[in-house]
Amino acid sequence: MPIDVERGTRHRTKQEFAYQTLRDAILRCELGPGERLVIDDRARRLQVSTIPVREAIQMLQSEGLVVTVPHTGATVAPVSPESIQDVFAVLEGLEVVASRIVAERAVPREIESLERLVAQMDRAVAAGRHAQWAAMNTRFHLTISALPGLPMLGEMTRRVLARWDRVRRYFFRGVLVHRVEQAQQEHRTMIQAMRAGDLQTLEATVRQHNRRAFESYMRFLNSAEPPQGGVSEEDEAPAGDAKQSSSRAPRRRRRRSPSARRPAGDARLRSAGSR
Repeated sequence: MPIDVERGTRHRTKQEFAYQTLRDAILRCELGPGERLVIDDRARRLQVSTIPVREAIQMLQSEGLVVTVPHTGATVAPVSPESIQDVFAVLEGLEVVASRIVAERAVPREIESLERLVAQMDRAVAAGRHAQWAAMNTRFHLTISALPGLPMLGEMTRRVLARWDRVRRYFFRGVLVHRVEQAQQEHRTMIQAMRAGDLQTLEATVRQHNRRAFESYMRFLNSAEPPQGGVSEEDEAPAGDAKQSSSRAPRRRRRRSPSARRPAGDARLRSAGSR
């Protein structure tokens, strides 16, 4: 399938171009879990030689986004229970730290900016624009990670949220649309605790927020007949772009790959997520 390249994107080298383009396509699920990455084919599509593509794939392997399958070669990494647990375990730790610093240091206008964002998210939910809500949800969490002014904390959170974005796109309708209202209430509780400087309530809510999300994905993976996932072009319209989205044809829904079916070790993962 073709790979979209963002307009205006600048890359210093062909290797960087190949790496960023493939990485973005994997995180957006344009290259789906289990899809083969044939170097010659990808080089032809990206109009570069095979060397930068090979180097890019090696970099993606080091990030866990690409795996080598015997007799198949390089493929996009599956969305497995372990990869989902990895995302939420790391994100929980980062957000506990970031939100505590915000509660201790933030000025009123910074808390108010989070409140305005949550209000916009409420309107997106009311309009049934759940992918728009998801984009703003990412912005909400990125804003919290940026407010402490600690570059490493912000960068690590961005990388983990990019992984979460891949998970939520892959299981879009099976999980996201059923959790938004509860997540919104948790967002409001977090903001109230930040404003009050109630660190105990804040930490408990952040942990609960992440673990409930994790449990939602585990329930979806364990369901006997899970609803199909997939994200349409209309769903994916950016915030404030509802007029443009109405003229687009929906993208085909993606089928779940065998790697996303019920794994044998899910009981262990469920207990880990409910601690």
